[in-house]
Amino acid sequence: MRVSRKARYALLAGLVLGLVVIYFPLLLVVVNSFNASTTFGWPPSRLTLEWWRRALGDTGALTALGTSVVAGLAATAIALVLGTMIAFALQRYRFFGRDALSLLVILPIALPGIVTGIALNNAFRTILGIHLGLLTAIIAHATFCIVVVFNNVVARLRRMGRRLAEASMDLGADGPTTFRLVTFPMLRSALLAGGLLAFALSFDEIIVTTFTLGAGQQTLPIWILDNLFRPNQAPVVNVVAAVLVVLSVVPVHLAQRLSGDTTGGGRL
Repeated sequence: MRVSRKARYALLAGLVLGLVVIYFPLLLVVVNSFNASTTFGWPPSRLTLEWWRRALGDTGALTALGTSVVAGLAATAIALVLGTMIAFALQRYRFFGRDALSLLVILPIALPGIVTGIALNNAFRTILGIHLGLLTAIIAHATFCIVVVFNNVVARLRRMGRRLAEASMDLGADGPTTFRLVTFPMLRSALLAGGLLAFALSFDEIIVTTFTLGAGQQTLPIWILDNLFRPNQAPVVNVVAAVLVVLSVVPVHLAQRLSGDTTGGGRL
């Protein structure tokens, strides 16, 4: 299809405008992390590394960062195991209610975070009698992290088909051997991509975490929210937010490259 020059310019203008709307506020956060003024006057009259030095020595931010990493890694591990198992069950076998179950698996990521948070809070405290803490936050994160792993694995299984696995079985390999030598190598990049996306999703989560994390504990996004309007902490918050932007971009970028590889990667 041929596009006129005016249409190309209009599309380019729309692209540039969209990128500006998305990324200019993020650029301001990064620049303000070097702004010597605590009022964040624009343009910055002077740049400094003082706020970065303070951020590196802020025990509250470092503790919150550690909590976010632990929660993200644990939720990702759970999601990789359960998401992969569910993907195999729903993709490789046909049974009554299969489509309905597939919808139920994907539904948690489509629900508003506040609904998920309230539901899990009530389930933990009222029904199960579990005190809120890091474990409950990990379980809560895993409920939506499973979805991204499931989507990646299902997409890869659809592209793989079953011919190679069946050929391996015909040649005498048992189920575990076929999975180890044939299926898993072809799934590896999809699992890594799903794991990276799951970790990024967990690391940035704030609404569900607010309802499921125990008192006195903070993840990095919650720490940012709690300190955002404190005058003495505002510059440090900008530094932490800038770091958070970078930490979020890296896994998403890697996941995109892995899920779009030419060896059979399925896109989300």
